[in-house]
Amino acid sequence: MRRILLRVSYDGTNYHGFQEQPNAVTIEGELNKALSDLNQTEIHVIGASRTDAGVHAYDNVAVFDTELRMSAEKFVPALNTRLPDDIVIQSSEECESDFHPRKCDCKKTYEYRILARKVPLPEYRNNAYFFYRPLDIKAMERAAIFFKGRHDFNAFCSAKTVTKTTIRTIYNVAIREEKIKEGGRLITISITGNGFLYNMVRIIAGTLLQVGIGAIKPTDIPKIIMSKERENAGPTAPPQGLKLKKIEFKGGKSKKSAE
Repeated sequence: MRRILLRVSYDGTNYHGFQEQPNAVTIEGELNKALSDLNQTEIHVIGASRTDAGVHAYDNVAVFDTELRMSAEKFVPALNTRLPDDIVIQSSEECESDFHPRKCDCKKTYEYRILARKVPLPEYRNNAYFFYRPLDIKAMERAAIFFKGRHDFNAFCSAKTVTKTTIRTIYNVAIREEKIKEGGRLITISITGNGFLYNMVRIIAGTLLQVGIGAIKPTDIPKIIMSKERENAGPTAPPQGLKLKKIEFKGGKSKKSAE
């Protein structure tokens, strides 16, 4: 038996999130279906990040076990011909048989995109959050600094969160903006951490937007974090602006890196 690691990208618009669930179309469900067809036996993947409905990914990770002897890199074309066009395997490699993508140290980077202009643009409707009010980017940048470090992020997670601890470490928060040819700006909030709570990135994005319109002061962020009360943070930003950009694992994962 071999364990294969897949790097998966997808447009989450038409899916009820990554995790398989009854009577719903999910990313995990489509991966399982394609793999089971290829292996001619029932296969279930283990995903690194269970993104929500409508959330996208460029670099999510999933592993599965197989007895097929085909070379690891050939799983890319074999699966892509069996998957919908909005789910694409970017790479595949053999990894250690005990590698579990949710039980190891890693860094995850998410990006949240905001279309800042007076009226929306159809081409961004599924991959950016349209926001028509003026935003003070400098204030948002000052506020973003306070999220860095190891904190209890209980104020920045959904009530549905089930976890042993709400303490997480944020390595970096960056905000960049670019003008678009149609007029207006595309603002991207990039957040890298060792893990994220349920809706945490979307709540941070929603809070930074409140800073941008002046409803929350940048210096209020430490107080909100220390309060551990969800009601003190901003609203949960919509899912379509969010993308899982990259997952980096600490230590070896592939057989190649372990040799």
